[in-house]
Amino acid sequence: MKSRLDYFALEPKLMQAQLALNKAVEDSGIERKLLHLVKLRASQINGCSYCVDMHSREAREDGETERRLYLVAAWRESPLFTDRERAAFEWTEAVTLISQGGVPDALYEATRKVFSEHEIVQLTMAVAAINTWNRLSVSFHTLHPMP
Repeated sequence: MKSRLDYFALEPKLMQAQLALNKAVEDSGIERKLLHLVKLRASQINGCSYCVDMHSREAREDGETERRLYLVAAWRESPLFTDRERAAFEWTEAVTLISQGGVPDALYEATRKVFSEHEIVQLTMAVAAINTWNRLSVSFHTLHPMP
């Protein structure tokens, strides 16, 4: 695969705005390890190799285990994730795949049991931001670093 274009070079103002959103999400209060897992899960769903590579590397750098990273794709079948992480994954999947059924009231109510309303907004913004990055990277064939 060959990269199609360099969107940072072509639209630096737009990319700076996206970077500012990303920074605001990271500073919002949601724990860093959870943000890595959410970004990884959305990137898996969207098939974004660049972001899967980046967020799994960053998660490892911040102390996440290899085993848990491997199991994010099968989180429903693994006991290694907390109730909060499971709720975040469920929410991430619904928001990422919003055209396939929206975000049901029952999911919102379940998410409220482990996240405050402020945190749900923060989590949703995190999902929105990574979905934007995924769409840019997949559309323009952004290549992950090679060994």
